[in-house]
Amino acid sequence: MFVSRSGFTLVEFLVAIVILMVGLLGMLQAVNVAMDRNFENILRSEAVTLADDRMMLKRAKTFSSLSTTVANPAAIAVPQAIRGIMKNYSVQEIVSQPTSNSKQVVVTVSWRKKDARYTHSISSVVSTY
Repeated sequence: MFVSRSGFTLVEFLVAIVILMVGLLGMLQAVNVAMDRNFENILRSEAVTLADDRMMLKRAKTFSSLSTTVANPAAIAVPQAIRGIMKNYSVQEIVSQPTSNSKQVVVTVSWRKKDARYTHSISSVVSTY
């Protein structure tokens, strides 16, 4: 009986294709996850920049011009263009006066991504001297 050993059988070829497809799908999923995490970091970076800008505007004011806010101040919607996509950030600024010669400023930026809510908050104390 003569058996040719010079080529692949159809079954071996199909098994090789299935293994190749599983590897390629895994690689594509890794790229998809990496792009999603990258966009999430870009959104967070934009929120940090927005909060920092708002805090610098508050800190540039004089002590007397910083008015304390009510218990639940309304959040301000701030649209930002990120990679050609408009994202809405919600900015809330709270000024409280813990002592007679100091005021605490808290800026909270929140945003949504894939039905999840994220927040970034910074605070600073402004005092008279």
